[in-house]
Amino acid sequence: MQNLNRRRVLTLGAALGLATVTDPTKAWAWSSANSIAGTDTITDPWKVWDDATDPLVAALLENGQIPAVNTAFDSWVNNGDPLPAGLPANLTAYLQQVNTLPSWADQAKLARAAQFNKRMSMYLFLLYGLGSGIMSTVIPREARNVYWSAGGAEMQSRAAKTFTYGYDLSALDAFQPTGHFVVTSNKTRLTHAAVRHLLPQSPQWRAVTNDQDFIPISNGDILVTFHSLGTFVYGKLKSWGIRISAAEEDAFLHMWQVALHLLGVRDDFIPASWAAAKQQSAYVLTPIMAPTPEGINLADVLLGLVKQVDLGVTQGFQREFARYLLSDKVGDWLKLPRDLVSRSVIELGWPTYVAFREGLSPIMPTTFSMFDQFVRGLAMLFLNNGTSPSYTPITIPTGNRPA
Repeated sequence: MQNLNRRRVLTLGAALGLATVTDPTKAWAWSSANSIAGTDTITDPWKVWDDATDPLVAALLENGQIPAVNTAFDSWVNNGDPLPAGLPANLTAYLQQVNTLPSWADQAKLARAAQFNKRMSMYLFLLYGLGSGIMSTVIPREARNVYWSAGGAEMQSRAAKTFTYGYDLSALDAFQPTGHFVVTSNKTRLTHAAVRHLLPQSPQWRAVTNDQDFIPISNGDILVTFHSLGTFVYGKLKSWGIRISAAEEDAFLHMWQVALHLLGVRDDFIPASWAAAKQQSAYVLTPIMAPTPEGINLADVLLGLVKQVDLGVTQGFQREFARYLLSDKVGDWLKLPRDLVSRSVIELGWPTYVAFREGLSPIMPTTFSMFDQFVRGLAMLFLNNGTSPSYTPITIPTGNRPA
């Protein structure tokens, strides 16, 4: 990575492709006063990567040690597991520092979030899978990074690993010794560092990246992904009229705050409230959404994975539900064929399904069983990691998408 100037001054408009940033002199303006750090400073997250992790993983890659590390990681699954034997000494020392929750993590809030995840599980699986998953394909940098990395060539495996991350986060014991999420986060953080080292070596990736010296997966990129997941899901649940207590809202946000910290995002970038999260999302996510050839391809592949499961509805219904969740503008970007009959059923039936399921209406809609099979089928796809009931390990890549 010596040829990459990590401190190079980047303009948001040219280097990041932010649709609303047309003035090349305009800089990041979200103040950390709204973050959990509460420091009231302005630092651009698009210029912050992971100084604690990147040099370590670059050295492991250059020394050919990653395959042995992945093998050692096979037995490292539970948060309470000891670090695997046989790891390089520098990796062991690193993990001893980061393989723990931040000092400000609140176990009571995390336990409340776990119960909230359980209560909301059917909606969460639907929103994460058919909502956030498809949304990721219209986030240009994310779509290109995924497509041209090693995982882009094997999207079923790549999706299964993403499901593993989401499932481990949503589990009742996610942050307990018997859970997996702290370990999964550390593996994901190491994977991000590997991609940061590898992708700039890909001529295909460089050809579609505005600044060929730019390093992918900055803190800004991870924040965008958070908003496509946590902030998006929170907003949808609220818009559907689902009853969520203030304590549940706070706990759900706290879970995501801890998750961001574990991925190496600085505390001064992590929103302190949902109001701050929505403000940041409107600043970093909404303006950059756009179609790319890579994203259109990935969306087609992801929707193809959904087709493998009997959801009791047509493919047209599935595509229209993605449009319903994300907007017709996004659907048009992704060239999703229309099924206006299914759309009418969704627009009329989904609100009544939610109202009845949540006890807000005594009237069972005639479409209840169809929607119920649909959301339960998506839940099973999520719980089975998209492929099988077996655990899908997250492995550190050693290369990019084959030419």
